[in-house]
Amino acid sequence: MSDRTTNLDMPFIMPSQAQKHVTHNQALMLLDAIVQLCVIGESGSPPETPEPGDRFVVATAATDAWNSRDGQIAIWQDGYWAFAKPGTGWRAWFETAGRLKVFDGSAWQDLPLPENAGVETLGISASADETNRLSLSSPASLFNHAGDSHRLKINKAAAADTATLLFQSGWTGHAEMGLAGNTDFSIKVSDGSEWKTGLAIDNGGRVTKPNQPAALAYRSGTTFAPTAGQQSGLSNFALNQGGFTLGSATAGGGNTLVVPAMGLYLVALTLSLATASAAYSVTVSRNGSSEVLRIAGSASNTTTLSSCAIAQLQQGDTLTFSHSGSAMFNAGATGTILSVAMI
Repeated sequence: MSDRTTNLDMPFIMPSQAQKHVTHNQALMLLDAIVQLCVIGESGSPPETPEPGDRFVVATAATDAWNSRDGQIAIWQDGYWAFAKPGTGWRAWFETAGRLKVFDGSAWQDLPLPENAGVETLGISASADETNRLSLSSPASLFNHAGDSHRLKINKAAAADTATLLFQSGWTGHAEMGLAGNTDFSIKVSDGSEWKTGLAIDNGGRVTKPNQPAALAYRSGTTFAPTAGQQSGLSNFALNQGGFTLGSATAGGGNTLVVPAMGLYLVALTLSLATASAAYSVTVSRNGSSEVLRIAGSASNTTTLSSCAIAQLQQGDTLTFSHSGSAMFNAGATGTILSVAMI
C-alpha cells in the first residue's frame, strides 16, 4: 500500500508512525491550499515578501526557489515554499486576471463555452445592457459561411417598426440603411441633427433620390422683357428638391438660382417667346459671366425654343439669364422655364 493518496498526493498516517500529528497537519495544510483554489496569478519568480497562504502558478523557466517547478502551484506556508502538482480538470480562480481557469494536463486555460448555451446578455470586450444585449468591442468582426451561403438577417415585428444598420461616429448617427418605419429600403445620412434620405427603393423596385438636387424654376407674371445687356432671374419653383434657393434680385427682374451642392448637372432652358422685333439671344450664365448654354433667335422665331447642356457646378454658384437684342418672353409655369438636375 502506498503511503500517499492517489489524486491529491497527501500523506497517509501509517500504523507504526511516530508523531502522527505531523503527517496529519501536512495533509490539512495541503487541503487548505488547494481546496477552493485561488491563485494570485502566474509568475516566474517568487515575490520578495510573500504573505502566509499566497499561492502562485509557476511559469515556464522559473527562477530561485521555483526553479524546475514549472506548472506547479507554489504555496507560501510556515516560512517556506511548498508545491502541489495540479491534475487534469483542476480549476483555479486567477485573482489578478479576474478569471476562472482549468488545467488541461499541460497548461491553465480559460473555461471553454458550452456547445449550446442561452444567455440574457453577452458582452465581448464590452458591457452589454438591456437594450444592447449583444455588445462587441473589436477592430473587426467576421461572419463566415459554414460551407456554402451566409445570410445576415434583421427582422422587425411590424411594418411601422425599424430594421436598419446604423453607422455612428462618437455615438452620433451619420448614416442608416434598411427598413426605417416602413417596408421600403432606404439609405439616409445625417449631419448630426437632421436626417435626409439619399436613396429609396419601394417594393416594386422603383428607385428614387428624394434629395438629389433638381429644380424647375420660372418667372412669375405673364411676360417679361429685359433690356439688352441686363440679367434676369426666376421667382418661383414648379419643382424643387435637394436645396435649391433663390438668391439676390437681378436688374431685369427675378432672382438668381443658387446651386445647393457641387456636381455635374444637366441644365435645360425652354424659352417661350411672346414677341421679337430683332435678333435676340438668351444665355444661361454661371455667376453672371460664364456661359452654360445659349439660345439665339430672330424676329421670325415667335415660338418655343429649347437647349440643354451639361455643366460642372459648385455649391453656391448662381444661375441667371443674360440678354441681348430685343424680345419679350412668356412667363409663368407654362412659359420660360429653367431646369437644373444633378446627374
